[in-house]
Amino acid sequence: MIKDFLMRQMLKRQGATDAQIDQILPIINKNPELFQKIAKETQERVKKGENQTQAAIMVMKKYQAELKKLQQ
Repeated sequence: MIKDFLMRQMLKRQGATDAQIDQILPIINKNPELFQKIAKETQERVKKGENQTQAAIMVMKKYQAELKKLQQ
């Protein structure tokens, strides 16, 4: 519960709408370790000088198959 509240607040600060958050949270809760891994790899790429958006896109592409499974 607290984790969901904190995640909701973080996503709101990032500009996500309530509808988007309602779609995202169940997916994150299915495999939180995957999203931690994605965040860590994205941060590592940003530290190496890559643009944050580009870094996130590249990491998400890497895990595209696993993300699709979670959406189903």
